[in-house]
Amino acid sequence: MHLQSNVDLTLANTLRLPCNAEHYAAPSTLSALRAVLAHAHAQGWPVTLLGGGSNVLLPEQLPGLVLRPALNQWWLNHGQVAQQGDVFAHVGAGVNWHRFVMATAARRLWGVENLALIPGSCGAAPVQNIGAYGVELADTLQAVQVMELGTGHCYWLSAQACAFSYRDSIFKGELADSVVITQLVMRLSRVPAPQLHYGDLAARLSATPTPLEVADAVCAIRREKLPDPEVLANAGSFFKNPLVSNEQAAQLLRYYPAMPHFPQGEGQTKLAAGWLIDQCGLKGMQQGAFGVHQHQALVLVHFGGGDRRGLMKTADFIVAQVEERFGVKLEPEPRVVNP
Repeated sequence: MHLQSNVDLTLANTLRLPCNAEHYAAPSTLSALRAVLAHAHAQGWPVTLLGGGSNVLLPEQLPGLVLRPALNQWWLNHGQVAQQGDVFAHVGAGVNWHRFVMATAARRLWGVENLALIPGSCGAAPVQNIGAYGVELADTLQAVQVMELGTGHCYWLSAQACAFSYRDSIFKGELADSVVITQLVMRLSRVPAPQLHYGDLAARLSATPTPLEVADAVCAIRREKLPDPEVLANAGSFFKNPLVSNEQAAQLLRYYPAMPHFPQGEGQTKLAAGWLIDQCGLKGMQQGAFGVHQHQALVLVHFGGGDRRGLMKTADFIVAQVEERFGVKLEPEPRVVNP
């Protein structure tokens, strides 16, 4: 089972928060995954799931077993066609998300090109229903295979059963801490379908771009706006864009007519968390080992030497400042892992 003990996970999370795992395993097959889960169950160990480490806030100590699936195979099923032009990709949970996006874009397959350069593993993508530049994972995901932590039993969930919503899914709710995602099925297409309405994406491209050209443009924009976690530790967007009632949005717009806002239907409007933070004068601030990135107010960065307590102190300060000025309460986007 290749179990390891007393494993330092500081470099296994992009915020570089100090963390030590009592036991650690990275199984590369379903049988190995099932075996290590059975062993953990027999030992009475709690099990903590860890993907690419890009969207988690780790504590200093994690008892029991930290499980990081290394199911690193993916393939295209050209025979599984729902309509003309469809191509289905079967993707192991351990596959790097960005590499998968670029590989499918290079094959001129449409569907996930707007999600290029999002860090993390494919298995973690459904948990958060990752999204960027007007596209969400839920737009192309068809099914998810999971394994029950307690029994090792595998079964499939349809996209509808995953209960996807903005940065949310069944894996954060009903199935939290009870299953591990092992495989995704993504429905891609050979039929051109560029989604270029977000930001300045269209301005960077021709009228008929390829999926790879779109992915490259997205990468360029992200690199201009977001710090590289290999250079400056961060977890990408730290706060969700808040949803408020249309009435509250209209009231805010009377005072802040330039405020970015995006009607969502059902009486709700999405606001830009980064803009709210920036208006509070917090861009570029530093509080101990943590701060707000100087070019992107939505990103909290770790300068080194800090821990999760220090990070949450900085985050709570930002939340309080935004709520005091706008009456809007921000929520952290990363998953908080507790021992």
